[in-house]
Amino acid sequence: VYGRLAGDTFGACLPVNELDTARIKRELSEFKVKQGNIEHHILIHIGIYEITERDLEVSVMFDRANMALATIKEEYREHIAYYDEKMRAQVLWSQKISTQLHDALKNKNIIPYLQPIVDTDGNIKGAEALVRWIHPEKGFLSPASFIPVFEKNGMIVEVDKYMWRCACEILSRWSKEKRDLFLSVNISPKDFYFMDVAAELSGLVAEYGIPASSLRVEITETVMMNNSDDRMDDIRKLKEKGFIVEMDDFGSGYSSLNMLKDMPVDVLKIDMKFLSAAQDNERARTILANIIHLSGDLIIASLTEGVETAAQHKALTEMGCQLFQGYHFSKPVSVEEFEKMITQSSQSHPQDQPS
Repeated sequence: VYGRLAGDTFGACLPVNELDTARIKRELSEFKVKQGNIEHHILIHIGIYEITERDLEVSVMFDRANMALATIKEEYREHIAYYDEKMRAQVLWSQKISTQLHDALKNKNIIPYLQPIVDTDGNIKGAEALVRWIHPEKGFLSPASFIPVFEKNGMIVEVDKYMWRCACEILSRWSKEKRDLFLSVNISPKDFYFMDVAAELSGLVAEYGIPASSLRVEITETVMMNNSDDRMDDIRKLKEKGFIVEMDDFGSGYSSLNMLKDMPVDVLKIDMKFLSAAQDNERARTILANIIHLSGDLIIASLTEGVETAAQHKALTEMGCQLFQGYHFSKPVSVEEFEKMITQSSQSHPQDQPS
């Protein structure tokens, strides 16, 4: 049984022993359509669900095949994907944590962890607020187990708003304690579609009575690559309201330098993975040094994340980098642990603290 489901999607049901995947792969890899003298190579993907639960609705069976299909949608070498128990477990997990998010926020099971950001002398200047979930059944959840789920279904917006409020609460308390520190918070691409980010953040800093400059906002390069004109306007609004805008993952895309001439950002965050992923380490170092010099010429501060050794810190300082983040200084820690670090730092370097 076969037929067209919708758009360019077709479905078929056949006995397992009639499915010759080797032949299908071979034929799909060479699938072409001729139009006069012109040949078109057509890329076709197949998602397969082997029927193990015969009482399922046929639409559910196709949903499962479609889930498998989605895993190779961007691949041009892979043509066939199977739905399996791992995929089913992931779907069930996604559904479970999505229904639990509201209670997790209400009960404060989702909390901010802070990763210190230091200067050339190793003095803590602020931190990045990173989301963590202390699950009542599973314990400490890795962000990788829930952030992609919420990014996909749009619930990341609720998580982000919650994290922004947490950051403002912390900054308000620090202000009363005369701690001159900043916090960076992440902005998801979805946030711009569901709310006025600048208005939302402005409302929060006004509510907590803190300067906008103490709450830094991180926007990834990929955010800028989609609807770049709208995003430029969003960044300008944030800057007009006094926020410091950081561009995260700089260099991960292809249009960084082209956009940099127009982007009104204050800080470039450069990931040290840029070096570790390079085949020619010396060339990568040269590019890294020039990015740092370029940011200085444009009067944009540079912050390197993923710093893991004293040698890297020293080399980056010599290149002119101003701020650093990474396991060499500290992993992300609880707010309490971070504040202990600040207290210890102020006791050992009293001259570095604001009067």
